[in-house]
Amino acid sequence: MNRINQLFNSNKKDLLSIYFCAGTPTLNGTTEVIKTLEKNGVSMIEIGIPFSDPMADGIVIQNAATEALRNGMSLNLLFEQLQDIRKDVNIPLLFMGYLNPIMKYGFERFCKQCATCGIDGVIIPDLPFKDYQEEYRAIAEQYNIKIIMLITPETSEERVREIDENTDGFIYMVSSAATTGAQKDFDTQKQTYFKRIQDMKLRNPLMVGFGISNKATFEAACKHASGAIVGSKFVTLLEEEKDPEKAIKALKHDLIYD
Repeated sequence: MNRINQLFNSNKKDLLSIYFCAGTPTLNGTTEVIKTLEKNGVSMIEIGIPFSDPMADGIVIQNAATEALRNGMSLNLLFEQLQDIRKDVNIPLLFMGYLNPIMKYGFERFCKQCATCGIDGVIIPDLPFKDYQEEYRAIAEQYNIKIIMLITPETSEERVREIDENTDGFIYMVSSAATTGAQKDFDTQKQTYFKRIQDMKLRNPLMVGFGISNKATFEAACKHASGAIVGSKFVTLLEEEKDPEKAIKALKHDLIYD
């Protein structure tokens, strides 16, 4: 069974998934970040594939991607760095990246390499659901790679149910239609959206992302989903501390006590 399915089948709540961009703050520190996050109780990790035009991301992750590319990170190098990661790490690992670098690498070749390294799923924000269904789904399923789709407050109930019926792993519930970035709280409108999706009783579990940065946003996300995905806040802490251990401890302190 795919590790993503195993995680959610465990019925754990308040799951914490962390995003960071491969190749930052140092080119060769990717595996250290992953191992440190697992050691500190993170449930799942999203490894960002740096791209020059990350349209769904705010300035923090844009800057991290730029730094990673300047450091020399590439998809080829990332696969090299992760080839032995499963000797040390057991939690689900996902890639989050845009279609352009993946298509340049070759989608089937990409999925095959993901399977070889032990990558469990991929989030591709600019992959249209129709294209996923018609061109990529069969290949991903052949290699047991879960393609995770995003929904926003603007996604229709019909489309949400269609995504739920035709994907497996979890659904990424984006807190707003804006780009990524830390927020102090979620207003009533966002929390109403979370509850509306929760009340649909979907087959797939839900994870909330975009804007999770403190106790208020983390608790609001976990109230209506299996857990929360933290990106910009951790990327900022990692850049400031230059030490994944200090960064994740600072983040967990903010999520619990802030």
